[in-house]
Amino acid sequence: TDEIVSAGDTFPARVVGEAIRWLRNNRVHQKVFLWVDCFDPHEPWDPPRPFDVYTDPAYSGPRLILPMGGFSRTWATPSEVQLMRGLYAGEVALVDHWVGQLFQALRELGYYDDSIIVVMADHGHPLGDHGKFLKGADRLYSELLRVPFVIRLPGGRCGGERTEALVQFQDLLPTLLDLLGLSSSLGAMHGTSFRDVMERRSDEHRRAIVAGYHEGVDRCIRTTTWSYIERPAGEPNELYHLRDDPKEQRNLVETYPDEADRLARLFGRYYRGRRRRGKGIQGKYELASSGLEEPVLGSG
Repeated sequence: TDEIVSAGDTFPARVVGEAIRWLRNNRVHQKVFLWVDCFDPHEPWDPPRPFDVYTDPAYSGPRLILPMGGFSRTWATPSEVQLMRGLYAGEVALVDHWVGQLFQALRELGYYDDSIIVVMADHGHPLGDHGKFLKGADRLYSELLRVPFVIRLPGGRCGGERTEALVQFQDLLPTLLDLLGLSSSLGAMHGTSFRDVMERRSDEHRRAIVAGYHEGVDRCIRTTTWSYIERPAGEPNELYHLRDDPKEQRNLVETYPDEADRLARLFGRYYRGRRRRGKGIQGKYELASSGLEEPVLGSG
């Protein structure tokens, strides 16, 4: 990160700049599709000014921009943990700024009002919430599984709403195709359109979502109320009441064994069978399926 001398030299700034140039060059086309990946807030976390404002000014220790694996108590002090959380917040602010610049360009170029705009992340990021940083097969908690997810429909239709309906990544493409009038193509897809939820014809989409790593043995199933995590043999399973305990700190698996059993039965044969090897190196680490945070419909 030594090469970064200003906010305009960061990856989000560069990729948004390229995206804006692409939009300008392709304004002659009536229909366009643009995918922008800001990469950040990915580690290493080293936000430039003016976004590095979320750390303690009195902190005098090393600037830890890249967290380690394992329990943070073995390699970081509490003040160092807080430092890294502040640096992460600065990275988030950096991305927020440049996404705002992209939105402004969409307005100026006349795209904004008649486009479907989706803002989302591929996964969340543990920041020592359950003792560890970084994503991992044994960290199937809200901080990893729930991600920002905002959709703006043309003209701000159905905007300003938040829904608690459960959706997953594989539901996004069917939803977009449905909105574009291409619903005849949905039959071969694993996901299903949640257009009815967006347009307020339904309050529910999935009764549960399932998550886990392809080569991991930990599995998680979540409803709007419960999160059940099945651990490897010899390790205690976990059950959390998400409404009463959203930070998942009180394991209720022994208090509500019947609920844990009910959720375990919902896993299905795919997760009961032999663990299948993921495709390539990345497949070893990526989540088999992640729960999106409840969609927010944008109106601005």
